[in-house]
Amino acid sequence: MAETAIRPSSLINTIYGEFVRRLGGWISIADLIGLMAELDVDSQAVRSAISRLKKGGTLVQERRTGVGYHLGDAMGPVFDEGDRRIFGHLEPARLEDGWVMAVFSVPESERAHRHQLRSRLSWLGFGNVSPGVWLAPARLLPDARGMLERTGLSEYVHLFTSHHAAFADLPTAVTSWWDFAAIEAQYAEFTDAWGPVADELREEPQIDPVEAFRDYVPMLTQWRRLPYLDPGLPTELLPADWNAVEARRVFVELHALLAEPSLRHVEKVTGLSH
Repeated sequence: MAETAIRPSSLINTIYGEFVRRLGGWISIADLIGLMAELDVDSQAVRSAISRLKKGGTLVQERRTGVGYHLGDAMGPVFDEGDRRIFGHLEPARLEDGWVMAVFSVPESERAHRHQLRSRLSWLGFGNVSPGVWLAPARLLPDARGMLERTGLSEYVHLFTSHHAAFADLPTAVTSWWDFAAIEAQYAEFTDAWGPVADELREEPQIDPVEAFRDYVPMLTQWRRLPYLDPGLPTELLPADWNAVEARRVFVELHALLAEPSLRHVEKVTGLSH
C-alpha cells in the first residue's frame, strides 16, 4: 500500500460511497471496524470518526443484525455528485460546450455567506474571474445548481451559461483564474504515490481481494479530491505537459484492477451482496 496520510473519516466516506451504497446502504459497526483495521486504523479512531460523521449528519445509527450506520438522507445527492465527478469527468471538457458562470452579491451583513459561497464554488472547481464572478466548464452546471440548493445559498447567486466571444486570450486568462501550479502539485503527489503500485500490480496474474482493498480505498480516497480541484478544463486551454493526463491514466488502471476484487472482499467480510 502506498504511504498516504488520510483521515479515518475520509476512508469511511470512501467505503460508504464505493461499497456500502451498493450493498444495501447499511453496515454494522463491527464490520466497519474490521475493514478499517485492514487499513491500519484502530477501533478507537474509527469510533471517533463515526461520532463526528454522525454529528455532521453524514451517518445515522440503525440497529439491524447489530448496531450499524446508514447514510443520512441528505447525503444521497452528495455521493451521486461525487460519482459524476470521480468517474464521469475523466476526459477534459469540450471548449465548444461553453461555460457556466456564477454571479453573486451578498450583503455585508451576511458576509459569512459570501465566504461560504467562495469556498463551495472553489471546491466545485470554479475559477475566480473577478469579485463575485466565478467560471467553470458548462458540464458543472448540475453540480453547481445542486450544491446551491442543498446549502440554501441559491438566493444569492445567478447562474448563466456562456461562451467566450472576444478580446482576452483565453489560455492566458485561465492561468489567473485557476491555480495550475497547485493542481499539478496534487496530481504529481498522486502519481508518485500510486504509479509504482500500478506498475507492480500490472505484472500480477491474480490480485488478492484483501490486498486489493488495502490499496483501492486509500487510492480512491486520495484521488477523489482531484476532480474537484481540477474542473477538467478543455485541452486547448491547458499546458502541453499537463500532468493530469498521467495521473488519470494511473487512476483508471488501478480502478480497473482493484475495484471488483475489493467489492468481493467487502461482501465476504459483511455478508452483504448487491
